[in-house]
Amino acid sequence: MKKKFIDPNIKNKSVTVEKRLQFVNFNKKSLPLPTEIEISESGICNRKCSFCPRSDPEFVHKKEFISNKLHLKLCNELKALNYGGTIRYSGFVEPLLDKNIFNLIKMAKDKLPDSNIELVTNGDVLNLARLKKLFTHGLNKILISAYDGKKEADKLEELCLRAKLKSEQYIVRHRYLHESQDFGITLSNRSGSMQNAEYKIESLKEPLKKPCFIPSYTFFLDYQGDVLMCPHDWGKKIILGNLNHKSFSEIWFSKRAMNIRSMLNNSNRNFSPCNVCDVDGTLMGKINSTYF
Repeated sequence: MKKKFIDPNIKNKSVTVEKRLQFVNFNKKSLPLPTEIEISESGICNRKCSFCPRSDPEFVHKKEFISNKLHLKLCNELKALNYGGTIRYSGFVEPLLDKNIFNLIKMAKDKLPDSNIELVTNGDVLNLARLKKLFTHGLNKILISAYDGKKEADKLEELCLRAKLKSEQYIVRHRYLHESQDFGITLSNRSGSMQNAEYKIESLKEPLKKPCFIPSYTFFLDYQGDVLMCPHDWGKKIILGNLNHKSFSEIWFSKRAMNIRSMLNNSNRNFSPCNVCDVDGTLMGKINSTYF
């Protein structure tokens, strides 16, 4: 069996996941907040990579963006908790297609000065002015995925150097490798959403008999306000709540969320979509999981 490619950035990411633990009292218990808040702030991307669910002919693309009102609600509720974890603009989209992204980053940094703010981009619309503007508005780190080749990757590296970014402020990820090298990404079937993609990855016939810690450290918000159990749930099979109608804490500490964490932390994936998912959810977050 071919050994799967594992993104080298996971080692760096695991440090922020496990070292930014914060606890709050909820129902007379001391419980951890998510150390990662991922915001999928629109419904669009300018690419349809073969190894992405967006290459499925039936995938629905929507030119819609998160509202300032919803984003401010999240930031205010996190501020009340003195949140200092990671906020990452990423998810199922290309964040730089949103002209409001600079204002969103500034809003988050103004409200949450101790947070680590990151952005994941394909770099297609990135230039020197935009790159500098991202950081003057409060960005801490940019992760750029180069999809077309080494020449493009080198140009992106050069762009970061011209912007005078420090090594810890950026990563250029080589996503153009051959299929035999998993395209340079940590491939998965996106909880069963890759069956009709250009590069097909079948859903599992039997659930993996191993734990998954991802819901123990990740709060995933999409542009409509839906909070998903997991960033791999492209089919939105499990929506824990909607931030337009419930508070951050109500959703994160909901009975359903707590039950799902408990099952997954005990290697029980016998429910949809986890029963068809091939993601190795043990690469980070084990410490976080022990508190649930």
